Amino acid sequence: MRIRPVNVEELPLLQGIERAAGQCFRDIGMPEIAEDEPLPVGELARYLRDGTAWVAVDPADAPVAYLIAEHVDGNLHVEQVSVHPDQARRAVGRGLLDHLAGHAAACGAPALTLTTFADVPWNAPYYARCGFHPLDDSEIGPGLREIRRQEAAHGLDRWPRVCMRRDL
Repeated sequence: MRIRPVNVEELPLLQGIERAAGQCFRDIGMPEIAEDEPLPVGELARYLRDGTAWVAVDPADAPVAYLIAEHVDGNLHVEQVSVHPDQARRAVGRGLLDHLAGHAAACGAPALTLTTFADVPWNAPYYARCGFHPLDDSEIGPGLREIRRQEAAHGLDRWPRVCMRRDL
């Protein structure tokens, strides 16, 4: 799977990928997550402008997955990674994470971070297999704390959440 920067005209496609990927949350009793709207195109465009938005593309160069990230507490933070269900279980998400790790290392960032659901199999357990480890409260910086505060305000704390880090 080839990974490249997102093109501006592809931003609406990212929303479709996220909607499709979110549907699996219905099957585990989290319909609110499945129904949550993806980031608006204008917000996605900010990641594109910052150079922290990538897509994995099929042989026809059509996006099938994406990752957006931002600088938080000196690290690169995975804001969103979504893989269309048609491409699930093909290491596409891992490829995007590895691509981000290479970018982060080239920028001098010591680690990747993310926040995720602790008990959803394709969330924290998956990220652990990709080299992330849970952070205890003393390891969480102010930027990551603010992200968690925003997540709680959005209602995501109805289910256990965890902050994770992958050292580079």
